[in-house]
Amino acid sequence: PQVADVQLNGCCAMANVCSGTDAAGLARKQRAADAGAFEAIVAALQAHPQVAGVQQFGCLALGNVCSGSDAAGLARNTQRAADAGGIELVVA
Repeated sequence: PQVADVQLNGCCAMANVCSGTDAAGLARKQRAADAGAFEAIVAALQAHPQVAGVQQFGCLALGNVCSGSDAAGLARNTQRAADAGGIELVVA
């Protein structure tokens, strides 16, 4: 996570891949979460606190991975984002 532009593009890609609330979108969000998306996004946010684009797209990516209409998945993924340190980074 040392190169800010790479992290910015990764967060942007994650935000795009994890958009949508249909069944396919929910499946992508869960797959991303299972692959470590929260930890990767949080690492990017931590590594580049002064890079506005990383912060913007990192927050968007966190929000997209956490959102959805599946109550169990939503609760699980929101907790995983919190456990990864996402809350502290977003409010910092």
